[in-house]
Amino acid sequence: MDRRAQFLEVLGIRTEWLPKGMPKGMPKGMPVGAATSAREAVQADNVAQPVPMADAGPRGAAHQPIPEDAPAVARVSPVVPQRAAEIAAMDWAALEASVSGCTACGLCESRTNTVLGVGDRAAEWMLVGEAPGQNEDLQGEPFVGQAGKLLDNMLGALNLARGHNVFIANVLKCRPPENRDPAPNEVEQCEPYLRRQIALIRPKVIVVLGRFAAQSLLRTTTPIGKLRGTVHEYEGIPVVVTYHPAYLLRTLTDKARAWEDLCLAREVHDRAGAQA
Repeated sequence: MDRRAQFLEVLGIRTEWLPKGMPKGMPKGMPVGAATSAREAVQADNVAQPVPMADAGPRGAAHQPIPEDAPAVARVSPVVPQRAAEIAAMDWAALEASVSGCTACGLCESRTNTVLGVGDRAAEWMLVGEAPGQNEDLQGEPFVGQAGKLLDNMLGALNLARGHNVFIANVLKCRPPENRDPAPNEVEQCEPYLRRQIALIRPKVIVVLGRFAAQSLLRTTTPIGKLRGTVHEYEGIPVVVTYHPAYLLRTLTDKARAWEDLCLAREVHDRAGAQA
C-alpha cells in the first residue's frame, strides 16, 4: 500500500471517489494544482464576496458551519507600534508571560486559558490554525479533541508527531466566544505574538490550516481553493495552505486534497533542507 493510500485509510477513507478522468495518484514532483478537480475549480470561482464582520455568523459545532472557501473580511485597527516593537524583542519566557497576561482586546474577559502553542521550539515544521476552541480554552493547548486527533494522524502520515520537529500555534491566543470568527481588531492585537513565534522558531516550512488562518497570515481575501497548490511566503519562509482538520471532519471528500497539500509541504521542506 502506498503512502497516499495509508494516509487515506488513517483518515477513514477506504474508497476514494474521484471525478471521471482525474488520476488517482499524483507523480512525485507534479504540481498540486495540476491534479485539482474541475469540481473544486467551480467551487473556488463561485465564492461570495466578503461581508462585514457584523454580518458573519458564529462558528462552532452548535452553529451552521461557514464554508471553508468563504473569504475573510479585511483587517483593520493596526496595533500600537510600540507594543509590536516590544513583542518583537521578547524571548520565549517573556513571550509566554506576555500572552498569559494579555489584556489587549476583549477576549481576555471570557477566556479560561491563553493558548500560546505547543511543540518543539526549534522545529523545522510550523502549523498555524485560527483560534482556540472550547476544548483548547479549557486545556490551554491547540488542536485537542477530534480535530486534534485528526491533525495528529495527518502528522503521523508524514512521520512527524506533536512535539517532535513540529510547533503548533494559532493566529489568536484566546478563544472567541461561541467559537465565532475572530474580529479584525483581535487579529491585529495578536499578530505580533505569532510573528515573534515564527521569528524565534524560523521553521523551514509553515503549513496554514484553514481559510481564516490562511487569509490572515497572507493578508488576502483569496478563497482557500485558490490558495492551495501554490507555495506562498511569510517573512521569507515558504507557506503551504491546506484545510482545517475540523472542516475535514465534516467534508470527507477533501481529505485526499489535504494529503496533496501535505505532500507539497514535504517537498518544500525537503528542498529547504537540501539548500541548507
